[in-house]
Amino acid sequence: MASYGSSATDSIPPSLAHPRSPHSRPPSALRRSESPGGERALTITTPQSSVPHGVPLTPQSPSSSPTKQRSKLSSPSSKTSLVPSEGEDLDAFHVRSTYAQLELTGVKGDGYEEGVERTRARVNTSRLSELRAEEALADRSEKTRDLSMQEIRTLSSLDRYGFFVSSLHDRLVQLPSLPFSKRLTRVTAGPKGAPANALSLDALPAIPSPLKEKSRIAKWGRMLEVRSRDKGGNVETWGINVSKERKLRERVYKGIPDRWRGAVWEILMNRISQSGHKELGQLEKAYWEELEKASTYDIQIDLDVPRTINGHILFRTRYGSGQRSLFRVLHAFSLRCSHCGYVQGMGPIAATFLCYFQPERVYASLVRLHDSYLMHTIFSPGFPGLLEAIYVQERTIEFMMPDVYAAFKEHTISTTSYATKWYITLFANSVPFQTQLRLWDAYLFDGQDVFVAVAVAIVWVYRDQITSSSASFETVLSLLSSFFVPEDEDSLLFWIENMLGDKKLRSRMDQWRIDWKQLVATGQDSKALL
Repeated sequence: MASYGSSATDSIPPSLAHPRSPHSRPPSALRRSESPGGERALTITTPQSSVPHGVPLTPQSPSSSPTKQRSKLSSPSSKTSLVPSEGEDLDAFHVRSTYAQLELTGVKGDGYEEGVERTRARVNTSRLSELRAEEALADRSEKTRDLSMQEIRTLSSLDRYGFFVSSLHDRLVQLPSLPFSKRLTRVTAGPKGAPANALSLDALPAIPSPLKEKSRIAKWGRMLEVRSRDKGGNVETWGINVSKERKLRERVYKGIPDRWRGAVWEILMNRISQSGHKELGQLEKAYWEELEKASTYDIQIDLDVPRTINGHILFRTRYGSGQRSLFRVLHAFSLRCSHCGYVQGMGPIAATFLCYFQPERVYASLVRLHDSYLMHTIFSPGFPGLLEAIYVQERTIEFMMPDVYAAFKEHTISTTSYATKWYITLFANSVPFQTQLRLWDAYLFDGQDVFVAVAVAIVWVYRDQITSSSASFETVLSLLSSFFVPEDEDSLLFWIENMLGDKKLRSRMDQWRIDWKQLVATGQDSKALL
């Protein structure tokens, strides 16, 4: 991921807000997980511990095995012994125990420094690497010391979402707003002499302050109501005021203010999954239990963690609080469904949720996406849900843009070649972060058809380029593999809202999903896609 714009501070998400002196350490910009129900002691052991009695026990360097250690871990009250499970790969256990030990100590310069590699470099047994690993551990002053000037400069370089203000994308293209002024209707090809390329951008534009943001924050504040509080009076669950229910869809598509996004996402997921605070508590309890188990995916998860949303301050430092939380969430979720296990696309989704929720709540959110938003079919072997979405996308394009569909056939461009990453990651890494958030607002409200609509919207915008006489396999595939920067997000979202509000088209989409399932059942699905 890359940074996406200005350093505005109004309505920063709760995970980044830190109303303290500019020279004190921000406690929440680099979030450290706190227990929802007390703390438990953690005992870490290995089968071959040779630490002399009386030697201080600290997390070991990358080349060392974990030693016996007893300390506090943020989690519900209980004693846990972290030992290799029966049959657990020792390298996988090394990964799991390393993250667990660093959860106890933290690392220096969390969010500001690159950090030191500890798991991939296990084969390096030099004393120098051991010393570097030991020096990178946090000490007691890490959370309380004043910020250095370098750290202050780093914080000032962030955009409102916590990204470093720099572009990490090679192919930035503008998603123009003019085509969105026309509703999705059956159209023919544009001029054959149209250019085959879209308008390229040199860098991501600065994030403008949302129009009327303060008034919209106030409107959402009146729209929401507290449903339950914990014993300390803190809000546990929110709900929608019944008198405001009819305005919910319209306001979701206008964009949920950052200040309320976490609360509203929770409400929307509760509605779709038909779950409440009790079920949420059960899922969060399951998260802590899964952390104690081995996962065959731990090595791969560890490889993917540092390259997931790495342009964000929360995930910058190797083994920092963000990377540790991401590993633990993905570890726990990989054990949830034996069919899905872990796939790389889960990382950007979990990382986005971590910008708004604590890890145990992120785990619960992933479970609800899996169970109630049909992400199980997206993540399952063979990605059956992905292929179904692509089938619906192709039928929509063939029905509404027949010349575009014909151009795809002419250039032998399969939809899977450009759209797979869209559906697997829910458009993370394909659009600016603030655009992704708005697409997720709509997705959590309207469900799986939203991302089909987004895919169709992109093809709709570039239909003239795709059907151009100068278009080719290379130009079309390159265009649709770009990083899309909307000229106007509101135009994009309103177009999607109108498309999904078309009852006749929505009915066709439902029927196409039924048709696809019949094709799969009869073994004809392999020939049904481009």
